[in-house]
Amino acid sequence: MRADALRHRRIVAAGGAIVLALLVWGAVSLLGGGDDSPSKAVADAPRPAELPRGGREVFPRYRVVAFYGAPQDAELGTLGIGSPRAMARRLERQARPYAAGGRPVLPAMELITDVASYAPGDDGLYRTRQSDAVIRRYLAAARRAKALLILDLQPGHAGFLTEARHLTKWLREPDVSLALDPEWHTAPGQIPGKVFGSVDAMEVNAVSYWLDELTAKADLPQKLLVVHRFTPGMITNEARLKPRPHVALTVNVDGFGTNVVKVAKYKSFAKPRRSRLHNGFKLFYKEDVHTMAPRQVLRVRPRPELVVYE
Repeated sequence: MRADALRHRRIVAAGGAIVLALLVWGAVSLLGGGDDSPSKAVADAPRPAELPRGGREVFPRYRVVAFYGAPQDAELGTLGIGSPRAMARRLERQARPYAAGGRPVLPAMELITDVASYAPGDDGLYRTRQSDAVIRRYLAAARRAKALLILDLQPGHAGFLTEARHLTKWLREPDVSLALDPEWHTAPGQIPGKVFGSVDAMEVNAVSYWLDELTAKADLPQKLLVVHRFTPGMITNEARLKPRPHVALTVNVDGFGTNVVKVAKYKSFAKPRRSRLHNGFKLFYKEDVHTMAPRQVLRVRPRPELVVYE
């Protein structure tokens, strides 16, 4: 009897220990302990996507320095000269001195994704779209260099919003932004390259609204939206341009010539900081009389936040 009683007491004690352990485990779970605790869930939650060199805002965190062009012809810009990998190394060297302005530099590749054409093409829209293979190749090169890829639209007779929507799958990526080239946006009956095109502020606002919504819904970092211009009428109703919370709307002043002419044109189009719009400045390796050095660009006021080389 003693042995049986002792064995029974041991079994009861062991059972009690198991019950106690289960109660303790349940209490810990209810109080937030264990592997399924909220703190572990927070720790395991994916971090929001960031820009290639960190952070979620392009401006004012960085100064962006970009190469512009396309691989079909060197005349389209410096981006298309040589392989994307070699170009990325040249871009890094060109961008480095701009860090002297007090901001870190974010390099960018501005790939002409819609290339305007003298010929109407099968759809009559006077533009040719880059293939996915070309975009993918430049995106891979940009990622190796920790750079942005900016998809530039020369839409011919197509609408900017239509062409931007065509690029949705690329713009869902955290390191891909957008640029509009109104010079190559012409009305029916006009041929791109024969006349200077334009865009109305309301069309830019439609694109920026769509891009802002896309960025917010996908929890992406801030997008650049660049609008190129070099004549007063290239952006009509310009005062109606609207900034967006998730889009850095940047007016990039193009045009080539002497340094004095370029700086005067830039100052005539540049936006004051209170406007919440950003300023860009385009330089040309071939067409400019003397391509301005980075130290000269950084002396211009207001200081450009985007510098594009063609």
